[in-house]
Amino acid sequence: MTDYKYTEYFEKEVLRKRSYIRKEWCIRVLENPVKFERQEHNRYRFWASIEELDGRFLRVVTLEDKTTIHNAFPDRGFKP
Repeated sequence: MTDYKYTEYFEKEVLRKRSYIRKEWCIRVLENPVKFERQEHNRYRFWASIEELDGRFLRVVTLEDKTTIHNAFPDRGFKP
């Protein structure tokens, strides 16, 4: 089982601004992405549909280790 970590930014800013987001959803996205890609600054983006968000896609951004969660938000523009 993977040991997921969270950046200070995620803990203090993301969860405060988007209090409806659950850490377990983020982990679910990382473990079952419909798509993932590398982005700038050695980070990775992962997407998956979250039933609890009425099937909308959650984008989760990790650091380069792919296990430290840095950001998460519903991605209204994502098309699988």
